Amino acid sequence: MHEAHHRSRQALPGGGGQGGPARVRGQRPDRHRRPGPRPAARPHRGLPGCGVPDGPAAQDAHRGTRRRCRCGGGRRRHRQGRPHRQDRRRQGVGRPRRDGRPRPHRRARPGRALNQGALTVTDTEDGYAAARLRLLHEEAQGGPRLRAELARLTDGWLGGLLGRTRGAALVAVGGYGRGELSPRSDLDVLLLHDGTADAAETAALADRVWYPVWDMGLALDHSVRTPAEARKAAASDLKVHLGLLDARHLAGDPALTAALRTTAYEDWRAQAPGRLPELRELCEDRARRHGELRFLLEPDLKEARGGLRDATALRAVAASWLADAPREGLEEARHLLLDARDALHLATGRASDRLTLQEQHQVAAALGLPDADALLRRVYEAARTVSYAADITWREVGRVLRARSGRARLRRILGGRGGRGGFVEPERIPLAEGVVEQEGEAVLARTARPERDPVLPLRAAAAAAQAGLPLSPHAVRRMVGAAPLPVPWPAEARQQLVTLLGAGEPAVAVWEALEAEGLVARLLPEWEHVRCRPQRNPVHRWTVDRHLVETAVQASALARRVDRPDLLLVAALLHDIGKGRPGDHSEAGEAIARDVAARLGFGAADTAVLGTLVRHHLLLAETATRRDLDDPATVRTVTDAVATAGTLELLHALTEADARATGPAAWNPWRASLVDGLVRRAAAALAGAPLADRRECGAPTAEQERRAAEALGAGGPVVTLAQEPVGVEVLMAVPDRPGVLPAAAGVLALHRLTVRAAELRTVRGVLLLDWQVAAEYGSLPEAARLRNDLVRALDGSLGVAARLAEREAAYATRRRPVSAPPRVTVAPEGSRTATVLEVRAQDAPGLLHRMGRALDAAGVRVRSAHVSTLGASVVDAFYVTGTDGRALPGDEAAALACAMQEMLGG
Repeated sequence: MHEAHHRSRQALPGGGGQGGPARVRGQRPDRHRRPGPRPAARPHRGLPGCGVPDGPAAQDAHRGTRRRCRCGGGRRRHRQGRPHRQDRRRQGVGRPRRDGRPRPHRRARPGRALNQGALTVTDTEDGYAAARLRLLHEEAQGGPRLRAELARLTDGWLGGLLGRTRGAALVAVGGYGRGELSPRSDLDVLLLHDGTADAAETAALADRVWYPVWDMGLALDHSVRTPAEARKAAASDLKVHLGLLDARHLAGDPALTAALRTTAYEDWRAQAPGRLPELRELCEDRARRHGELRFLLEPDLKEARGGLRDATALRAVAASWLADAPREGLEEARHLLLDARDALHLATGRASDRLTLQEQHQVAAALGLPDADALLRRVYEAARTVSYAADITWREVGRVLRARSGRARLRRILGGRGGRGGFVEPERIPLAEGVVEQEGEAVLARTARPERDPVLPLRAAAAAAQAGLPLSPHAVRRMVGAAPLPVPWPAEARQQLVTLLGAGEPAVAVWEALEAEGLVARLLPEWEHVRCRPQRNPVHRWTVDRHLVETAVQASALARRVDRPDLLLVAALLHDIGKGRPGDHSEAGEAIARDVAARLGFGAADTAVLGTLVRHHLLLAETATRRDLDDPATVRTVTDAVATAGTLELLHALTEADARATGPAAWNPWRASLVDGLVRRAAAALAGAPLADRRECGAPTAEQERRAAEALGAGGPVVTLAQEPVGVEVLMAVPDRPGVLPAAAGVLALHRLTVRAAELRTVRGVLLLDWQVAAEYGSLPEAARLRNDLVRALDGSLGVAARLAEREAAYATRRRPVSAPPRVTVAPEGSRTATVLEVRAQDAPGLLHRMGRALDAAGVRVRSAHVSTLGASVVDAFYVTGTDGRALPGDEAAALACAMQEMLGG
């Protein structure tokens, strides 16, 4: 009844601190107020100019006034005749003194009681506000000590507010109950009473505690319940029950708190078979909504998978006595996440749990770390520890619950071969030498001797992955003591590594298990440098180490396309091993890959191939999307780097696996077709076919001849739309004249068509433009409308530039993402017959139109163009010549590149 009484006035949750709906900040109850805003005749003056952190703020239109209350007796009176609650500045949170402590109200005296209790000014808000301010902003401390000290300080203050009472207790629950109070955390408090007092007395007791907390500006998650009501609420709400597991006595009758804790734990253990699956589903649903913490550039430290919520769930599982989480490193990981959260609260001044990009450097500095990348690595490592512990724990919970079911017991009795009590040991199925399957896990055989078998970790991992089974945590811990592998590795060890990598998706969980116990770093010491390393490019969805494993997973699906799948899989695992080191990561990675290959026991020829694959793993994708495939110089770029057809075949598969593992934006049918075309040309050249001159290689197809003739016959543009497997293709044929490229690109931008890729070439005096486009929203315009607008753009009656400028101005107030400045470079030896300008910039509406105008203004001729959009970035290549049809001189090319970059804002 009392809880409902408060909630009806406050619209605040009464949960136990483990989640629940977010309340509106600043919304406070008052059973003496009418609904709606406070009347202007009696404003609450607030604290204009108050400099106390966590203190109240001024309210309504009379902010800053100093009107004296005219009520009789020198005290303000409520409009209904009852005494109004004390002015908040009389409680010692007014304008601060020079020493930073809040100044008491002018009518207050040291030691003078402010209400009916025995509390003094220094015992309530005045002392608490000053001590809290000093603790959070003046004393150089952090970590568990800060949270414990803040909780201790708050305990004393709330206990003083409650005062001496009978039949009631103030109980901290949730994070506050654990004594882990972050600077901006809610105060999760339960007022527990025995129900003997009437509703008015209980409400007054609650007001005596709640109102000063709100006046301090602190967030409060509260409830008022009897023990029976608390038990009923826990039975109906899992989050309430989780909060009660951390209940801690603050003040009042300790027997009430002790009885509440005892009941909460007894009910939790009795109901665990039903509650734990519900808790697991809650965790999985939260992970689907917030993602995996260790792979997010802006992770939610609390809600994402591997965050603080999951750590709390593991404590609840342990409290059920059904299963326990691996303890090694778990507490350290949880404290690291809490420390990062504390630093985030202090940096932002808000109760925020999302570690945004703009706050990461400040949080890193507060934690004594050199930069944001170092912070993310520490946070990712902590989240990995929590995630791995959760995986093991939930697997064990499932095993225990299955074993407890009557059907499982019956199956084991009927299928047994005798033994004590009719039961037999679980069946053990051999998987490999020293490895067996037991109860859905790969475990070590009784005869296994890790200290005498250095290949056992790789053999067990390969057997588990090939069988699609997780590695038993106990087995992994035993294998930590395995003898080190000799150098170079024996052939069996190398073969088992390839078998593990070729297992596909099951290899990920097995690799994570090895990594959690440090076995991967023992096998490959170079792995430690990329472990949990973030990738700032938004196209990447994984950290560097996970990306390498995912690339091996993708490569396993392509193993049938190559003659040496072992080299493909090892190259996939090592292709980004140089990231995070000085210089180009491909060059640094090549040296590392050669060392690793020799240590693994590969021969000199295979080692050279692996080094080439790592060095040039970006070659095919970059060349195919940024160069003219019909230019012999483009093909020579590939053949000079890749000496044999077998290496080209491996590089082709590695390119696809790398792109697929990067993310959906990195690989699509269009890119695949470009890479395939480049590989076909390079393979023909390596087989001995001569590289034709550009004029011969560039001979137009019959379809292109037909479109060119149609445009010449019409004396104007011809536009068609085609639905292709790779997307929607807009085909334009326009008689060659200045301004065609900017006009065509501008028309597409006006119709809100995003250009994914484009190619431009000249056939018999006609410019052929092939565009791969997608509509920002809505449907595609008709071809006739695009043609009409293109005609108007070419004759100047449409005003493309002006219309795009108007649209840009309309969106000028929108917040734009921070991006790297654009770069325009001249590709050295990009072509023998043209100057190749390469443009890298942030994608924007009308960008290609502006680049086309700049090229026209420079008086150069665009012979061909290759446009590609990678996520939010563009990488475009323009083959330009002078009016004489030849490549530009070096100084003119450099000047054009500088002008283009300046136009783009670089």
